[in-house]
Amino acid sequence: MVTVALPDTWVYALRLPHDPRAARVARMTVLAALHGHGMSEVLDTVELLTSELVINAYLHGKGPSSLRLTALGDGRLRVGLWDGCPRIPPPFDRPTGEGVPLVPPDSETGRGLYLVQQYADAWGGWPLSGDLLGRGAGKLLWFELGARRRCR
Repeated sequence: MVTVALPDTWVYALRLPHDPRAARVARMTVLAALHGHGMSEVLDTVELLTSELVINAYLHGKGPSSLRLTALGDGRLRVGLWDGCPRIPPPFDRPTGEGVPLVPPDSETGRGLYLVQQYADAWGGWPLSGDLLGRGAGKLLWFELGARRRCR
C-alpha cells in the first residue's frame, strides 16, 4: 500500500469575461477550491476580498480579467487579479502596513478595496508593461492571507 501525500502548494487560474456575473463565478470558484483543499477557515475573507477585486475590474475596466489562487505553503494563500486597466488603486499603490486615508462619508464608491487593508496580511499592485505597439498590458493586484501566522 502506498501513502499519497497531498501537496501544500497549488495554483488555480480562471479567466473572467467583462460581465457583471463574473464576481459570483469567482466566488463560487474560490469556494470550491478552498473547500477542496481544507482551507475553509479563510473562506469568508477570501470570498469577500476576491469579490471586491473582480467587481472593481468590471466597473473600471473594459475587457476580461484573470483570477489566480495560489497556495504558497505554510498555510499562506495569495489571490491575484489581472485586468487591462493600468491604474493601481489604493491601498495597492502603497506598501503593506502603510495607512490609507478613509473615503469621505458622502462618497458613493471607494470603500471596497479598503477592506483589503483591514483583512489581508499583505497586498500589492504591479503595473504591467505594454507591447511593441504601445498598448498597456494592465495591472496585477494581489493580496495574501496567512502571513501573520508564519511570522509568529
